[in-house]
Amino acid sequence: MKITTKINLLTTVWMLCIMILINTVVFLLFMKTTLNMEEDMQYQKAADILKELHTAPSSVEVKGEIRDYLTIHSYIRIMEPGNKKTLEVSNDPLLSKKIKGKYTETKQSQSRLITAEKGEEEVLVVRIPMKNGKSSLEIGERLTGLETRKEMLRAILGFCTILAAIFSLLGGRWLANIIMRPISSMINTMEEIQKSGVPKKINIQDETKDELQTMAETFNGMIDRLQENMARQSQFVSDASHELKTPLTVIKSYANLLRRHGVEDKEMANEAIEAIYSEATRIQKMTETFLDLATLEKDTELELKEINVVSLCENILKQFKNVYRREISLHFEYNPLIIHADELKLKQVIIILLDNAMKYSTDKIDVFLEKNEQNVCVSVKDYGFGIPEDEINNIFERFYRVDKARSRETGGTGLGLHIAKSIMNLHKGEIRIDSIEGEGTTVKLFLPIR
Repeated sequence: MKITTKINLLTTVWMLCIMILINTVVFLLFMKTTLNMEEDMQYQKAADILKELHTAPSSVEVKGEIRDYLTIHSYIRIMEPGNKKTLEVSNDPLLSKKIKGKYTETKQSQSRLITAEKGEEEVLVVRIPMKNGKSSLEIGERLTGLETRKEMLRAILGFCTILAAIFSLLGGRWLANIIMRPISSMINTMEEIQKSGVPKKINIQDETKDELQTMAETFNGMIDRLQENMARQSQFVSDASHELKTPLTVIKSYANLLRRHGVEDKEMANEAIEAIYSEATRIQKMTETFLDLATLEKDTELELKEINVVSLCENILKQFKNVYRREISLHFEYNPLIIHADELKLKQVIIILLDNAMKYSTDKIDVFLEKNEQNVCVSVKDYGFGIPEDEINNIFERFYRVDKARSRETGGTGLGLHIAKSIMNLHKGEIRIDSIEGEGTTVKLFLPIR
Protein backbone atom coordinates (compact mmCIF):
# COMPACT_ATOMS: atom_id res chain seq x y z
CA MET A 1 0.00 0.00 0.00
CA LYS A 2 1.33 3.44 -0.92
CA ILE A 3 2.20 5.92 1.81
CA THR A 4 -0.24 8.44 0.33
CA THR A 5 -3.07 5.88 0.60
CA LYS A 6 -2.09 5.11 4.19
CA ILE A 7 -2.10 8.80 5.06
CA ASN A 8 -5.53 9.23 3.42
CA LEU A 9 -7.00 6.28 5.29
CA LEU A 10 -5.44 7.16 8.63
CA THR A 11 -6.51 10.82 8.51
CA THR A 12 -10.04 9.87 7.42
CA VAL A 13 -10.45 7.18 10.10
CA TRP A 14 -9.05 9.53 12.71
CA MET A 15 -11.40 12.31 11.60
CA LEU A 16 -14.38 9.93 11.72
CA CYS A 17 -13.47 8.81 15.23
CA ILE A 18 -13.25 12.43 16.35
CA MET A 19 -16.55 13.31 14.67
CA ILE A 20 -18.32 10.31 16.22
CA LEU A 21 -17.02 11.28 19.65
CA ILE A 22 -18.04 14.92 19.19
CA ASN A 23 -21.46 13.94 17.80
CA THR A 24 -22.08 11.64 20.77
CA VAL A 25 -21.18 14.39 23.24
CA VAL A 26 -23.33 16.94 21.38
CA PHE A 27 -26.31 14.56 21.26
CA LEU A 28 -26.08 13.67 24.95
CA LEU A 29 -25.74 17.31 25.96
CA PHE A 30 -28.72 18.21 23.76
CA MET A 31 -30.86 15.49 25.35
CA LYS A 32 -29.84 16.44 28.87
CA THR A 33 -30.44 20.15 28.30
CA THR A 34 -33.81 19.57 26.61
CA LEU A 35 -35.04 17.19 29.32
CA ASN A 36 -33.95 19.64 32.02
CA MET A 37 -35.93 22.38 30.31
CA GLU A 38 -39.00 20.13 30.00
CA GLU A 39 -38.67 19.15 33.67
CA ASP A 40 -38.57 22.78 34.73
CA MET A 41 -41.69 23.49 32.69
CA GLN A 42 -43.52 20.49 34.16
CA TYR A 43 -42.55 21.45 37.72
CA GLN A 44 -43.81 24.96 37.11
CA LYS A 45 -47.08 23.55 35.76
CA ALA A 46 -47.36 21.31 38.84
CA ALA A 47 -46.86 24.31 41.14
CA ASP A 48 -49.60 26.22 39.31
CA ILE A 49 -51.96 23.24 39.59
CA LEU A 50 -51.35 22.96 43.35
CA LYS A 51 -52.40 26.56 43.75
CA GLU A 52 -55.63 25.87 41.84
CA LEU A 53 -56.38 22.81 43.99
CA HIS A 54 -56.36 24.90 47.19
CA THR A 55 -58.92 27.31 45.77
CA ALA A 56 -61.28 24.79 44.04
CA PRO A 57 -64.40 24.03 46.21
CA SER A 58 -65.34 20.60 44.75
CA SER A 59 -63.84 17.66 42.87
CA VAL A 60 -65.87 18.50 39.77
CA GLU A 61 -64.50 21.95 39.69
CA VAL A 62 -61.01 20.54 40.36
CA LYS A 63 -61.27 18.36 37.25
CA GLY A 64 -62.33 21.29 35.20
CA GLU A 65 -59.50 23.46 36.46
CA ILE A 66 -56.88 20.72 35.98
CA ARG A 67 -58.09 19.88 32.47
CA ASP A 68 -57.13 23.39 31.39
CA TYR A 69 -53.47 22.45 32.09
CA LEU A 70 -53.46 19.48 29.74
CA THR A 71 -51.25 19.72 26.66
CA ILE A 72 -51.28 17.44 23.62
CA HIS A 73 -50.67 13.79 24.64
CA SER A 74 -50.55 14.28 28.43
CA TYR A 75 -52.31 13.35 31.66
CA ILE A 76 -52.61 14.70 35.21
CA ARG A 77 -53.24 12.46 38.24
CA ILE A 78 -53.69 12.79 41.98
CA MET A 79 -52.29 9.76 43.80
CA GLU A 80 -52.74 8.62 47.42
CA PRO A 81 -50.63 6.18 49.50
CA GLY A 82 -50.69 2.66 48.14
CA ASN A 83 -50.56 4.06 44.59
CA LYS A 84 -54.31 4.68 44.73
CA LYS A 85 -55.52 6.97 41.97
CA THR A 86 -58.13 9.48 43.25
CA LEU A 87 -58.32 11.79 40.25
CA GLU A 88 -57.13 11.68 36.62
CA VAL A 89 -57.65 13.82 33.55
CA SER A 90 -56.11 12.80 30.21
CA ASN A 91 -56.32 13.37 26.49
CA ASP A 92 -54.11 10.36 25.61
CA PRO A 93 -55.60 6.98 26.66
CA LEU A 94 -52.54 5.06 25.40
CA LEU A 95 -50.21 7.15 27.52
CA SER A 96 -52.46 6.72 30.60
CA LYS A 97 -52.47 2.97 30.05
CA LYS A 98 -48.69 2.66 29.52
CA ILE A 99 -47.67 4.73 32.55
CA LYS A 100 -48.76 3.38 35.92
CA GLY A 101 -49.46 5.91 38.66
CA LYS A 102 -47.18 6.11 41.68
CA TYR A 103 -47.50 7.89 45.01
CA THR A 104 -44.43 9.80 46.23
CA GLU A 105 -43.47 11.83 49.24
CA THR A 106 -40.56 13.54 47.49
CA LYS A 107 -40.17 15.60 44.36
CA GLN A 108 -38.95 13.43 41.48
CA SER A 109 -38.89 13.16 37.69
CA GLN A 110 -38.54 10.25 35.28
CA SER A 111 -38.11 9.84 31.52
CA ARG A 112 -38.81 6.59 29.70
CA LEU A 113 -39.60 5.22 26.26
CA ILE A 114 -42.98 3.79 25.34
CA THR A 115 -44.16 2.01 22.23
CA ALA A 116 -46.56 4.38 20.49
CA GLU A 117 -48.41 4.41 17.18
CA LYS A 118 -45.40 5.57 15.18
CA GLY A 119 -42.69 3.77 17.11
CA GLU A 120 -40.92 4.55 20.34
CA GLU A 121 -41.46 7.93 21.96
CA GLU A 122 -39.89 9.69 24.95
CA VAL A 123 -42.22 10.33 27.91
CA LEU A 124 -41.48 12.67 30.81
CA VAL A 125 -43.20 12.07 34.17
CA VAL A 126 -42.87 14.40 37.17
CA ARG A 127 -44.25 13.75 40.66
CA ILE A 128 -44.58 16.26 43.48
CA PRO A 129 -46.12 15.81 46.97
CA MET A 130 -49.11 17.94 47.88
CA LYS A 131 -49.17 20.19 50.96
CA ASN A 132 -51.71 18.05 52.82
CA GLY A 133 -49.11 15.26 52.96
CA LYS A 134 -51.71 12.62 52.06
CA SER A 135 -51.50 12.72 48.25
CA SER A 136 -49.18 13.62 45.39
CA LEU A 137 -49.58 15.16 41.98
CA GLU A 138 -48.32 13.30 38.88
CA ILE A 139 -48.00 14.79 35.38
CA GLY A 140 -47.03 12.77 32.29
CA GLU A 141 -46.47 14.03 28.76
CA ARG A 142 -45.22 12.69 25.45
CA LEU A 143 -42.24 14.71 24.20
CA THR A 144 -43.34 14.66 20.58
CA GLY A 145 -41.40 17.81 19.75
CA LEU A 146 -38.28 16.24 21.26
CA GLU A 147 -38.47 13.30 18.87
CA THR A 148 -38.67 15.67 15.91
CA ARG A 149 -35.72 17.65 17.18
CA LYS A 150 -33.76 14.43 17.83
CA GLU A 151 -34.29 13.26 14.26
CA MET A 152 -33.29 16.65 12.90
CA LEU A 153 -30.16 16.70 15.07
CA ARG A 154 -29.20 13.18 13.95
CA ALA A 155 -29.58 14.21 10.32
CA ILE A 156 -27.45 17.33 10.81
CA LEU A 157 -24.75 15.42 12.67
CA GLY A 158 -24.74 12.64 10.09
CA PHE A 159 -24.47 15.12 7.23
CA CYS A 160 -21.60 16.94 9.01
CA THR A 161 -19.82 13.62 9.58
CA ILE A 162 -20.07 12.66 5.90
CA LEU A 163 -18.94 16.15 4.88
CA ALA A 164 -16.00 15.95 7.32
CA ALA A 165 -15.02 12.54 5.89
CA ILE A 166 -15.03 13.95 2.34
CA PHE A 167 -12.95 16.97 3.37
CA SER A 168 -10.66 14.66 5.32
CA LEU A 169 -10.05 12.52 2.23
CA LEU A 170 -9.33 15.59 0.12
CA GLY A 171 -7.16 17.15 2.83
CA GLY A 172 -5.36 13.86 3.41
CA ARG A 173 -4.58 13.56 -0.27
CA TRP A 174 -3.32 17.16 -0.38
CA LEU A 175 -1.25 16.62 2.78
CA ALA A 176 0.14 13.34 1.45
CA ASN A 177 1.21 15.03 -1.78
CA ILE A 178 2.99 17.77 0.19
CA ILE A 179 4.72 15.22 2.42
CA MET A 180 5.63 12.91 -0.43
CA ARG A 181 6.90 15.60 -2.81
CA PRO A 182 10.49 15.72 -1.45
CA ILE A 183 10.44 11.97 -0.85
CA SER A 184 9.32 11.32 -4.43
CA SER A 185 11.97 13.76 -5.65
CA MET A 186 14.54 11.87 -3.60
CA ILE A 187 13.39 8.53 -5.01
CA ASN A 188 13.55 9.86 -8.58
CA THR A 189 17.00 11.30 -7.93
CA MET A 190 18.18 7.99 -6.49
CA GLU A 191 16.84 6.14 -9.52
CA GLU A 192 18.67 8.56 -11.81
CA ILE A 193 21.86 8.06 -9.80
CA GLN A 194 21.40 4.29 -10.00
CA LYS A 195 20.95 4.40 -13.77
CA SER A 196 23.65 6.95 -14.61
CA GLY A 197 26.07 6.38 -11.75
CA VAL A 198 26.48 10.16 -11.40
CA PRO A 199 25.61 11.74 -8.00
CA LYS A 200 22.89 14.34 -8.24
CA LYS A 201 21.25 16.68 -5.72
CA ILE A 202 17.56 17.13 -4.96
CA ASN A 203 16.11 20.39 -6.21
CA ILE A 204 14.56 22.13 -3.16
CA GLN A 205 11.98 24.55 -4.53
CA ASP A 206 10.14 25.67 -1.38
CA GLU A 207 11.67 26.63 1.96
CA THR A 208 9.29 24.68 4.24
CA LYS A 209 11.68 24.68 7.23
CA ASP A 210 10.48 21.31 8.47
CA GLU A 211 11.80 17.75 8.83
CA LEU A 212 11.23 17.07 5.13
CA GLN A 213 13.41 19.99 4.13
CA THR A 214 15.99 18.83 6.67
CA MET A 215 15.89 15.37 5.12
CA ALA A 216 16.36 16.79 1.62
CA GLU A 217 19.20 19.03 2.79
CA THR A 218 20.81 16.07 4.56
CA PHE A 219 20.55 14.05 1.35
CA ASN A 220 22.15 16.91 -0.60
CA GLY A 221 24.86 17.12 2.05
CA MET A 222 25.48 13.40 1.65
CA ILE A 223 25.73 13.88 -2.13
CA ASP A 224 28.20 16.75 -1.57
CA ARG A 225 30.24 14.52 0.70
CA LEU A 226 30.11 11.70 -1.85
CA GLN A 227 31.18 14.01 -4.68
CA GLU A 228 33.95 15.40 -2.51
CA ASN A 229 35.18 11.90 -1.68
CA MET A 230 35.02 10.90 -5.33
CA ALA A 231 36.99 14.01 -6.26
CA ARG A 232 39.53 13.24 -3.55
CA GLN A 233 39.79 9.65 -4.72
CA SER A 234 40.31 10.80 -8.30
CA GLN A 235 42.86 13.35 -7.15
CA PHE A 236 44.58 10.74 -5.01
CA VAL A 237 44.86 8.34 -7.95
CA SER A 238 46.11 11.16 -10.18
CA ASP A 239 48.65 12.35 -7.60
CA ALA A 240 49.80 8.84 -6.78
CA SER A 241 50.24 8.08 -10.47
CA HIS A 242 52.21 11.28 -10.90
CA GLU A 243 54.40 10.50 -7.90
CA LEU A 244 55.11 6.97 -9.11
CA LYS A 245 55.70 8.03 -12.69
CA THR A 246 59.02 9.82 -12.04
CA PRO A 247 60.85 6.98 -10.21
CA LEU A 248 59.50 4.42 -12.66
CA THR A 249 60.76 6.55 -15.54
CA VAL A 250 64.20 6.74 -13.91
CA ILE A 251 64.26 2.97 -13.32
CA LYS A 252 63.18 2.27 -16.91
CA SER A 253 65.78 4.67 -18.33
CA TYR A 254 68.66 3.10 -16.40
CA ALA A 255 67.39 -0.38 -17.20
CA ASN A 256 67.40 0.47 -20.92
CA LEU A 257 70.90 1.89 -20.52
CA LEU A 258 72.07 -1.38 -19.00
CA ARG A 259 70.34 -3.36 -21.80
CA ARG A 260 72.14 -1.33 -24.47
CA HIS A 261 75.60 -1.18 -22.93
CA GLY A 262 75.59 -4.15 -20.54
CA VAL A 263 77.73 -4.13 -17.41
CA GLU A 264 81.13 -3.80 -19.09
CA ASP A 265 81.38 -0.15 -18.04
CA LYS A 266 81.67 -0.70 -14.30
CA GLU A 267 81.24 2.97 -13.37
CA MET A 268 78.10 3.38 -15.48
CA ALA A 269 76.71 0.03 -14.28
CA ASN A 270 77.22 0.96 -10.63
CA GLU A 271 75.58 4.33 -11.23
CA ALA A 272 72.57 2.67 -12.88
CA ILE A 273 72.26 0.05 -10.14
CA GLU A 274 72.44 2.69 -7.40
CA ALA A 275 69.83 4.81 -9.16
CA ILE A 276 67.52 1.85 -9.68
CA TYR A 277 67.94 0.78 -6.04
CA SER A 278 67.36 4.32 -4.78
CA GLU A 279 64.20 4.82 -6.85
CA ALA A 280 62.88 1.35 -5.97
CA THR A 281 63.41 2.14 -2.28
CA ARG A 282 61.57 5.41 -2.78
CA ILE A 283 58.67 3.61 -4.45
CA GLN A 284 58.58 1.13 -1.57
CA LYS A 285 58.40 3.91 1.01
CA MET A 286 55.78 5.72 -1.02
CA THR A 287 53.70 2.54 -1.31
CA GLU A 288 53.93 1.97 2.44
CA THR A 289 52.75 5.54 2.99
CA PHE A 290 49.84 4.97 0.63
CA LEU A 291 48.89 1.82 2.53
CA ASP A 292 49.12 3.67 5.84
CA LEU A 293 46.84 6.38 4.51
CA ALA A 294 44.31 3.89 3.12
CA THR A 295 44.32 1.92 6.39
CA LEU A 296 43.88 5.11 8.40
CA GLU A 297 40.87 6.23 6.36
CA LYS A 298 39.30 2.79 6.58
CA ASP A 299 39.94 2.12 10.27
CA THR A 300 38.25 4.71 12.47
CA GLU A 301 38.56 2.83 15.77
CA LEU A 302 41.36 3.56 18.22
CA GLU A 303 42.98 1.27 20.74
CA LEU A 304 42.80 3.72 23.62
CA LYS A 305 44.87 3.28 26.77
CA GLU A 306 46.65 5.41 29.34
CA ILE A 307 49.87 6.88 27.95
CA ASN A 308 52.56 8.94 29.65
CA VAL A 309 53.42 11.45 26.94
CA VAL A 310 56.76 12.24 28.61
CA SER A 311 57.95 8.62 28.51
CA LEU A 312 56.69 8.20 24.93
CA CYS A 313 58.60 11.27 23.70
CA GLU A 314 61.76 10.27 25.58
CA ASN A 315 61.79 6.87 23.86
CA ILE A 316 61.19 8.38 20.41
CA LEU A 317 63.86 11.04 20.84
CA LYS A 318 66.36 8.46 22.07
CA GLN A 319 65.85 6.42 18.87
CA PHE A 320 66.23 9.50 16.65
CA LYS A 321 69.41 10.62 18.40
CA ASN A 322 70.99 7.19 18.00
CA VAL A 323 70.11 6.94 14.29
CA TYR A 324 70.54 10.50 13.01
CA ARG A 325 73.06 11.95 15.45
CA ARG A 326 71.10 15.20 15.71
CA GLU A 327 70.63 17.52 18.69
CA ILE A 328 67.03 17.08 19.89
CA SER A 329 66.04 18.52 23.29
CA LEU A 330 62.96 17.62 25.34
CA HIS A 331 61.46 20.25 27.66
CA PHE A 332 58.70 19.57 30.22
CA GLU A 333 57.56 20.74 33.67
CA TYR A 334 55.18 17.93 34.62
CA ASN A 335 55.86 14.21 34.72
CA PRO A 336 53.86 12.14 34.15
CA LEU A 337 51.49 13.68 31.58
CA ILE A 338 48.74 11.07 31.24
CA ILE A 339 46.25 10.96 28.35
CA HIS A 340 44.04 8.29 26.77
CA ALA A 341 45.19 7.66 23.21
CA ASP A 342 46.25 5.07 20.66
CA GLU A 343 49.98 4.74 21.38
CA LEU A 344 51.06 3.49 17.93
CA LYS A 345 49.15 6.19 16.05
CA LEU A 346 50.30 8.96 18.39
CA LYS A 347 53.87 7.75 18.02
CA GLN A 348 53.44 7.85 14.23
CA VAL A 349 52.34 11.52 14.41
CA ILE A 350 55.32 12.57 16.55
CA ILE A 351 57.73 10.70 14.24
CA ILE A 352 56.21 12.49 11.21
CA LEU A 353 56.78 15.88 12.87
CA LEU A 354 60.37 15.05 13.89
CA ASP A 355 61.12 13.64 10.44
CA ASN A 356 59.89 16.85 8.79
CA ALA A 357 61.88 18.97 11.24
CA MET A 358 65.05 17.04 10.40
CA LYS A 359 64.48 17.23 6.64
CA TYR A 360 63.93 20.97 6.53
CA SER A 361 66.45 22.16 9.13
CA THR A 362 70.08 21.53 10.01
CA ASP A 363 70.10 23.17 13.44
CA LYS A 364 68.87 21.73 16.74
CA ILE A 365 65.24 20.63 17.32
CA ASP A 366 63.26 21.40 20.51
CA VAL A 367 60.27 19.40 21.77
CA PHE A 368 58.07 21.05 24.42
CA LEU A 369 55.46 19.26 26.57
CA GLU A 370 52.82 21.42 28.27
CA LYS A 371 49.35 20.96 29.69
CA ASN A 372 46.24 22.85 30.75
CA GLU A 373 42.89 21.74 32.19
CA GLN A 374 41.72 20.21 28.91
CA ASN A 375 44.72 19.34 26.73
CA VAL A 376 48.29 18.13 26.66
CA CYS A 377 50.29 20.08 24.07
CA VAL A 378 53.24 18.54 22.21
CA SER A 379 55.26 21.16 20.28
CA VAL A 380 58.04 20.33 17.81
CA LYS A 381 60.12 23.36 16.90
CA ASP A 382 62.86 23.60 14.29
CA TYR A 383 65.02 26.51 13.18
CA GLY A 384 65.12 25.74 9.47
CA PHE A 385 63.74 27.14 6.25
CA GLY A 386 60.22 27.90 7.51
CA ILE A 387 57.01 27.98 5.48
CA PRO A 388 55.68 30.97 3.52
CA GLU A 389 52.54 32.41 5.10
CA ASP A 390 50.41 31.83 2.00
CA GLU A 391 51.39 28.14 1.97
CA ILE A 392 50.38 27.25 5.55
CA ASN A 393 46.67 26.75 4.73
CA ASN A 394 47.56 24.14 2.08
CA ILE A 395 50.18 22.26 4.07
CA PHE A 396 47.80 19.47 5.20
CA GLU A 397 46.59 18.59 1.70
CA ARG A 398 47.63 15.31 0.11
CA PHE A 399 50.90 15.39 -1.86
CA TYR A 400 51.32 19.10 -1.14
CA ARG A 401 54.94 20.19 -0.80
CA VAL A 402 56.19 23.72 -0.32
CA ASP A 403 59.42 23.22 -2.26
CA LYS A 404 59.08 20.45 -4.84
CA ALA A 405 62.79 20.34 -5.65
CA ARG A 406 63.89 20.17 -2.01
CA SER A 407 61.24 17.57 -1.22
CA ARG A 408 62.48 15.48 -4.11
CA GLU A 409 65.94 15.54 -2.59
CA THR A 410 64.71 14.61 0.86
CA GLY A 411 62.39 11.91 -0.45
CA GLY A 412 59.13 13.41 0.85
CA THR A 413 55.74 12.46 -0.60
CA GLY A 414 53.65 15.28 0.86
CA LEU A 415 51.43 12.83 2.79
CA GLY A 416 52.98 13.02 6.26
CA LEU A 417 51.09 16.04 7.62
CA HIS A 418 47.86 14.84 6.02
CA ILE A 419 48.22 11.52 7.88
CA ALA A 420 49.10 13.39 11.09
CA LYS A 421 45.99 15.55 10.86
CA SER A 422 43.79 12.52 10.20
CA ILE A 423 45.15 10.78 13.29
CA MET A 424 44.59 13.91 15.38
CA ASN A 425 40.99 14.12 14.14
CA LEU A 426 40.45 10.53 15.28
CA HIS A 427 41.67 11.54 18.74
CA LYS A 428 39.34 14.58 18.79
CA GLY A 429 42.49 16.66 18.92
CA GLU A 430 43.99 19.46 16.85
CA ILE A 431 47.20 20.19 14.99
CA ARG A 432 48.44 23.74 14.35
CA ILE A 433 51.43 25.16 12.51
CA ASP A 434 53.19 28.44 13.25
CA SER A 435 56.01 29.32 10.90
CA ILE A 436 58.16 32.28 9.88
CA GLU A 437 59.99 31.91 6.59
CA GLY A 438 63.72 31.77 7.14
CA GLU A 439 63.41 31.40 10.95
CA GLY A 440 61.75 28.05 11.54
CA THR A 441 58.51 26.18 12.15
CA THR A 442 56.59 25.08 15.24
CA VAL A 443 54.00 22.31 14.96
CA LYS A 444 51.69 21.89 17.97
CA LEU A 445 49.59 18.85 18.84
CA PHE A 446 46.64 19.41 21.21
CA LEU A 447 45.55 16.11 22.74
CA PRO A 448 42.48 16.00 25.01
CA ILE A 449 43.23 14.70 28.51
CA ARG A 450 39.81 12.99 28.73
